[in-house]
Amino acid sequence: MIILGVILLVIGFVTGISILWTIGIILAVVGLILWILGGMGHAVAGRKHYW
Repeated sequence: MIILGVILLVIGFVTGISILWTIGIILAVVGLILWILGGMGHAVAGRKHYW
């Protein structure tokens, strides 16, 4: 999810499409939050680890 967010950020920046920029930011932030929660040992969406 983080990688997809970064890819959309780059594509949105290069092409000037603001919706891709916005979606990329949202995906990157949500991916980072899930990664941090999973790394702390909290169950995320019923899973002990989140990849």
